[in-house]
Formats: sequence, structure tokens, C-alpha cells
Amino acid sequence: MSYFKKAKIGDIVYGIIFGKGKITDVYEDSHYVIMVTFDNGYEVPFTSEGIPGWGNFKKQTCFYKNDIDLDKVDYSPSDKVLSYKKIIKYKENGKLQVRVPSGAWVNVKKCPLEYIENICENERYHLFRKNKKNKK
Repeated sequence: MSYFKKAKIGDIVYGIIFGKGKITDVYEDSHYVIMVTFDNGYEVPFTSEGIPGWGNFKKQTCFYKNDIDLDKVDYSPSDKVLSYKKIIKYKENGKLQVRVPSGAWVNVKKCPLEYIENICENERYHLFRKNKKNKK
């Protein structure tokens, strides 16, 4: 069963990555069934299961606004600002998370390389942290 089977233009959705958005296009007979325009201006296509057309996501990241429970999403602040050296180290070890525009933390491997490079070029190191799930 596809999550966005009955999607209509104008439906309000919430994306884990970009936050609140609105369905601006619905496509039939296509891999991507909806186009969502988020409040920050990004436009992203999604499959019928809510998987975005960018990044390395294999799970649903877009939901109808009333269907999502945001209590399970990690929006906590970063404990400390990492140095560029630590960012490289944690990235190589698979222990690096990045804060996406919605404010949630996701594994850096799931984000496009262009997004990560842009953050590093602008020295916005506060948007990275060591993966809390790997701490013991």
C-alpha cells in the first residue's frame, strides 16, 4: 500500500529533513508521485512511500502533518563544536551526524555530498556532532 496514494495538491506534509511543506504537484505513472515545496523554498520529489528523490534514504522521510509523532526525532542541541579534524575522523568511522534544515540530526552518509561540502566550506562546524547512538 502506498502512503501517498490519495495525495492531493495543497495537502500539508512534514519532512524530517526540511520541515513543513505543501504538495505542489501530483504525478501519475511515475516513480516519484508527489512534488513537495517546503517553507524554506526547497522542492523535493517523493515516491509513493515518502522516500525523497535526493540523498541516500531508504526509509520514509515525508509524512502527512497529522500522522507524524515528532517526539521520536532527535532535535537536541550539540554538546560541543567539533574541529574540522574531528569531523573528518568521525566521518571516516561512520560516527558523524549532521543537522539538517528541519533541525533533526541524521547520519552524514544520508545527506548529499554537496550539502556537507557547503557546510564545511562555510566553516559551520556547529552543524556536526558525534553520533550519540555509538556512545556507550
